[in-house]
Amino acid sequence: MTFDPADLTAADYLDSAREMTAAGRPYLAHLLAEEAAQRTPSPAAAAGIRASFPDPTTDRKD
Repeated sequence: MTFDPADLTAADYLDSAREMTAAGRPYLAHLLAEEAAQRTPSPAAAAGIRASFPDPTTDRKD
């Protein structure tokens, strides 16, 4: 079965981001959530998505 990425919705990307979080893949979750945020028409909802899946590479305290 082949899927066209153009047919995916913000909800599809957000579901995948949650799955990646559960699988311990925070950076991939962040990237998927960013795509979901870009596909979300509401700026407030997009900001909420971004806040829920922050970039794990910016939290480093090396």
